[in-house]
Amino acid sequence: MPWDKNDYPSSLKNLNSAVRNKAIDIANAMLDEGYDENRAIPIATSQAKEWYDNASQKEINEMKDVDDKELKEREDKQYDNRPELLDRGEHVVAHDDGWAVQAKGAKKPDQVFDNKDEAIDRAKEIAENKGTKAVIHKKNGDVQNEHNYENSNK
Repeated sequence: MPWDKNDYPSSLKNLNSAVRNKAIDIANAMLDEGYDENRAIPIATSQAKEWYDNASQKEINEMKDVDDKELKEREDKQYDNRPELLDRGEHVVAHDDGWAVQAKGAKKPDQVFDNKDEAIDRAKEIAENKGTKAVIHKKNGDVQNEHNYENSNK
């Protein structure tokens, strides 16, 4: 689950705002890379504290003033951390909790939906933005159909 300035793990509540915002930013990136929340939180906290110790006052002030919109924009840049996923199609696959949208080769799904149609809509949206394909799978894993957006953004 992505975090923001109003919704974050309780272990971050006693950090100063710059360190907390940086930890949220790092933890969200780690979740995108497939880390488990229980591992991402302490690693992100440690890295944020280290960043704070080495950051300039300007960087610290900028991170203090970062708003939720900026944190969301950083989260939307998840593929910056795994650029190879940017060129890979989005897949809609059966998941224990419904239907998952997941980039080919990603360790974890981007999102999980109760409804397959919602997952398909999200996969198409992501694929169109990335200029890749949305591959829809049946419950048994076979490909049901594909939507190609490979030339729409290039």
